[in-house]
Amino acid sequence: MVQSISTLLILGASGDLSARLLLPALGQLLTRHPERPLRLIGAASDALSADEWRNVVRTSFAEAEASGVAVDHLIATTSYHQADVTDPASLVALLAECEGTPAIYFALPPAVTTRVCAALAEVKLPPGIELALEKPFGVDEAAAVALNAQLAALVPEAQIYRVDHFLGRSTVFNLLGLRFANRIFEPLWNNEHIARVDIVYDEQLGLEGRAGYYDKAGALVDMIQSHLLQVMAVVAMEPPSTLGAADLRDAKGIVLRATRIRGGSPKRASRRARYAAGVVDGHPLPAYADEKGVVASRATETLAEMTVEINTWRWAGVPFTLRSGKALGEHRREIVVTFKPASHLPVGLRGRDDPTVLRIFLAPDEMSLEINVNGSSDPHVLERARLDVTFGPGELLAYGEVLEGILDGDPALSVRGDTAEECWRIVAPVVTAWRENSVPLEEYPAGTAGPAEWAPLG
Repeated sequence: MVQSISTLLILGASGDLSARLLLPALGQLLTRHPERPLRLIGAASDALSADEWRNVVRTSFAEAEASGVAVDHLIATTSYHQADVTDPASLVALLAECEGTPAIYFALPPAVTTRVCAALAEVKLPPGIELALEKPFGVDEAAAVALNAQLAALVPEAQIYRVDHFLGRSTVFNLLGLRFANRIFEPLWNNEHIARVDIVYDEQLGLEGRAGYYDKAGALVDMIQSHLLQVMAVVAMEPPSTLGAADLRDAKGIVLRATRIRGGSPKRASRRARYAAGVVDGHPLPAYADEKGVVASRATETLAEMTVEINTWRWAGVPFTLRSGKALGEHRREIVVTFKPASHLPVGLRGRDDPTVLRIFLAPDEMSLEINVNGSSDPHVLERARLDVTFGPGELLAYGEVLEGILDGDPALSVRGDTAEECWRIVAPVVTAWRENSVPLEEYPAGTAGPAEWAPLG
């Protein structure tokens, strides 16, 4: 461990992201690594007393069962400031409170983040300062380009962390280890042997009070643009020579630059829907359009699906379908690699002849390989067998892994600026087609698998 950051300054510290995700992960990190000295400063527009802020931190740490010397030191020394974080003078005062090299974590909506970056341009920043931003990075490709230009004027790219907790260390390393440490997989990892790849992130949860953000984003931007394209890039990347930041990010960038909507037609290669009233896991759920804070006329989708193609020698012709939705009947987070069928079955074998399927499950990280085997009672009849593996859960929560990279000055698992722009470019034709209603907004009852006419993936 080479820690480069001494102070973590959270802007928007009074919000849900900080209390629910950042602070528990920070507590877990300090519990696992008590040798880390760290000062925590919170700032937001809400009025919180010192005791109230410490109680927020203490409660969040308790959720992660955080304890130890480093945890006690942080709670004793943490401070909170009510401030307008878009005001240069307020930022100067906050940075003056920081000890050593600080990292600023933007736990803020995208529009506010842009205004903070503009304010930081008027502030003399400490050497080595790091900036950590939550997705989405901009609201479209042009906004992402503009935001990257703002950030580049403040600090070098290596000091910018565009956070994607889906790229947590254990998930990425499990994928890399599976592919590149096993000769059985990598020779088959191409269009000669793989028929299709599906990446699915379906949730049973509904809106959960997030209308302020979600109703303006929808499933396509919230999940596919922000997360699943990054996961796809790891699945499809060429073998990196090292696990260093430059090699990993270069490999992902090559994949995303080669990615396009399949067939160039968002009308044929994308689908969208939103949930109507229904019952999820025994609990009634109102229609999305009736949820508090939703503007029904926006026609925001809660289920999005799009198919892309990667125009490289390895993946030419292989469809990659990305899907994510809310209020569905099944909680499903998996990468499904479907291999091509065997080219020939000897005469005399009968029964199941389904293609081999590799399933990589996310959170918890597991793997299953579905294959055909000779039947136990009659060896002439093929049956289906499943080989299961459970990966190590990783030492830290996803956001703990994110924070560890920030504190150690390692941007390997953060999203590089050019790839953030590429993700917006990839989804742009779909966004346009949906705005023009070229693709119908379908409905599905909450608690079902989606619209009845949609073919299931994987």
